[in-house]
Amino acid sequence: MSGSGPPAASAAAPRLALEPFRLAQCPPAAYYIPDFITEEEEGYLLKQVYGAPKPKWTQLSGRRLQNWGGLPHPKGMVLERLPPWLQAYAERVSSLGVFGGKRANHVLVNEYRPGEGIMPHEDGPLYFPTVTTINLGSHTLLDFYHPVSRGQQTEGQEEPTLPTEEQRHFLSLLLKPRSLLVLQEDMYSRYLHGIRLVPQDTITEKVANTGGCGCALGDTLERRTRVSLTIRHVPRVLKTSIILGRQK
Repeated sequence: MSGSGPPAASAAAPRLALEPFRLAQCPPAAYYIPDFITEEEEGYLLKQVYGAPKPKWTQLSGRRLQNWGGLPHPKGMVLERLPPWLQAYAERVSSLGVFGGKRANHVLVNEYRPGEGIMPHEDGPLYFPTVTTINLGSHTLLDFYHPVSRGQQTEGQEEPTLPTEEQRHFLSLLLKPRSLLVLQEDMYSRYLHGIRLVPQDTITEKVANTGGCGCALGDTLERRTRVSLTIRHVPRVLKTSIILGRQK
């Protein structure tokens, strides 16, 4: 992996005010910043991702990933220092004030090839209730779903029947390369999010942020390989000596 630092654009980037990027079409709160990084920065980050040691990759169903910063755990995370190429962007995202004055200390690097995705899920309580994502290489549609609640049933049915995933889907966001997405409040804690396992995406009326993206209803976008940097803050951090059960 290259030992050189990130492009100068990342260090010189001005502090952004987040509010102008709030998506009014979404429940509270989603912020979408197009061109958060430059093409040069995108190329630099992709080079670092694919230059990481092979053991850093973990293959999962539908994607593969790298875990940086430590392994989140209910008892706490043993903190590992982020590499400089990630630390620079963790600091840049933290400067937006999205982690309540704290700094990002954890990054998941996800690779999605065309046709890959992730089932609807929530990020859970191990993290500060904000998730930020820098998108590299390709667009995707991030889909949002109402959770399944007890007692939900289809009207007129004697036996309760749960709504389908498609019936629970209520909104999508188009994430383009070099953009930053920030999810907080209900968009983080109330709704599920996922990426469909398809090789292409169609722009429908459920895509909330098509304005200014150069897309129209009915357009079909072919996916390429996408890499996402999911940057978060893990509040509960433990010292290694506590985990190992011995004092230094």
